[in-house]
Order: sequence, then structure tokens, then C-alpha cells
Amino acid sequence: MGQLSFTEAEYSNRRKRTKKEDFLDSMDEIIPWKGWVALIEPYYYCNT
Repeated sequence: MGQLSFTEAEYSNRRKRTKKEDFLDSMDEIIPWKGWVALIEPYYYCNT
């Protein structure tokens, strides 16, 4: 691939957000993930 022009470099970070990204961000705000993980941990071992 060739070198980016100034316009391409400027607009490469300005892509439109998808509905999926919006949905996942709203779920991250709504769901108390630490509480859910604490409920699941005794039954499902995660090595992270």
C-alpha cells in the first residue's frame, strides 16, 4: 500500500460507529459485570 495523503490520514480515524458498537457500549454501562463474573467464577474457571 502506498503512502497516505493528508486527507486520508485525517479521515481514517473518523469512521461511523456501528449499531453493534453502540449496543455493546450501552450494555457495558447497564450491566454490573463484576457482579456477574463473581457469580460465575466458582463454576467456571477463567485463566485471565
